[in-house]
Amino acid sequence: MMNVSNVIPLLTVKDLSIEFRTRGGTVRALDNVGFQLRRGETMALVGESGSGKSVTAYAIMGILDEAARIKSGQIVFGGMELTRADVATLADMRGRELAIIFQNPRTALNPIRPVGMQIADILLRHGNVTHAQAPGRAIEMLAKVRIPDPERRARSYPFELSGGMCQRVMIAMALACEPQLLIADEPTTGLDITTQAVIMDLIAEFASSRRMATLLITHDLGLAAEYSDRIAVMHAGQIVETAPTAALFAAPRHPYTAGLIAATPGGAPDLDSLASIPGTLPDPRRADLPPCRYAERCERAAADCVNHPPPPLAMGDGRLVACHFPL
Repeated sequence: MMNVSNVIPLLTVKDLSIEFRTRGGTVRALDNVGFQLRRGETMALVGESGSGKSVTAYAIMGILDEAARIKSGQIVFGGMELTRADVATLADMRGRELAIIFQNPRTALNPIRPVGMQIADILLRHGNVTHAQAPGRAIEMLAKVRIPDPERRARSYPFELSGGMCQRVMIAMALACEPQLLIADEPTTGLDITTQAVIMDLIAEFASSRRMATLLITHDLGLAAEYSDRIAVMHAGQIVETAPTAALFAAPRHPYTAGLIAATPGGAPDLDSLASIPGTLPDPRRADLPPCRYAERCERAAADCVNHPPPPLAMGDGRLVACHFPL
């Protein structure tokens, strides 16, 4: 992995807070989320299901649900403030400069259109190719993601392909126009271990060859450890710790990070040794959410944790920890 220090960030997310208006009340999905991502860097955003990882991704892509409202904050990409960009500008950027791989390719792909034509559609929209060139370029992309017999597979419909094949098609679509930033949202969900490795190796290979920034969204700490330069840990819509990958695993400083690592099967000699994190994620509809949303699950919690927001503390090793009482 490359040294990405002292490089101007390609993406800056600052103090991002997002709410959803629902029949059950206002869901406070993100609370002052912030991080930076540099060109050529892979950062993993990890946390439990429901912690806000995908909402963060959709906000960056400008594809939030209509019920969502950006309450505050900024998303700056290549010097452009995306939260202020109009619909047409965002539509033009998606696919060309920003791309996303969704966690369920069968849902994301058009079921009644051959996969080669779906890649060609992206190229025609963003890739400056002619209608005569697009089918050939689509086949080239299928070959680059190592789909066997790409000429024949280009004529296949998604239901004719395996889950791993569909995910490779999604990668081909996402990378067809060589974006500067790729968001991979749980890209290995539902795939067997061997196929997971193939998919992640493909993403890493493209990122390295094109100096592409990658935001890997996952709940799998093992995957994050193997493929990321840095990790941002998210709990209940808040970033609690950001650190270089090796430093985070060697010495987690936030209690939630330490709990996640202790609960990971790879870190325990047997099942009986696995730890668990007490409690559950707080209901984001609550009006009385504490400033630190981990406080009610944390053994180190004190009065400050439920009365004052924990400021991000710089720990000297490229790490930020949002905790009044770090480890």
